[in-house]
Amino acid sequence: MTSRNIAIGNPASDFVLKSNKGADWRLADHFGSVAVLLFYPQNETMVCTRQLCAVRDNWQAYLETKAVIVGISEASPGEHAAFSSKFDLPIPLLADPGRVVTNTFAKHWIFPLNFTRAVVVIDAKGIIRNVDIMLRVFRPLDEQIITDIYAARGDALTERYDKLRGAASRTSIVR
Repeated sequence: MTSRNIAIGNPASDFVLKSNKGADWRLADHFGSVAVLLFYPQNETMVCTRQLCAVRDNWQAYLETKAVIVGISEASPGEHAAFSSKFDLPIPLLADPGRVVTNTFAKHWIFPLNFTRAVVVIDAKGIIRNVDIMLRVFRPLDEQIITDIYAARGDALTERYDKLRGAASRTSIVR
């Protein structure tokens, strides 16, 4: 189920959150690359820890996608820093106090935010390409996230191909 606040095919709302390193992280700064937002309920819980450690364990496959990947929960930057260090996580963890960004991107139409987690894939143009919201007892499969990243990259390549093909057909000389 997708959120009532966003829709696949629409532009993603820009936001700025603090990372576990204390720096501002702005979504619009990453347009030009596929961005993956991993919304998770809480650090140091069984499923959330497994989810982020699975990203770490499959990091080479994620790197090959050339996507920008971040984890987002309401913990503070300091709490994120400790959690990231403890599990040697390779992605920035962003603090979403009050879950304002989570409410925008990852709100299920029926379940409250503290019952869910979500994966949002945004293409290089800032268009939402996939939203997967699930109950917090489940975690997304890395293979599915990676497939969704490649699909988002493929959408851009298909669009580019169609433009080039259209331009070529308009300029071709009939003999």
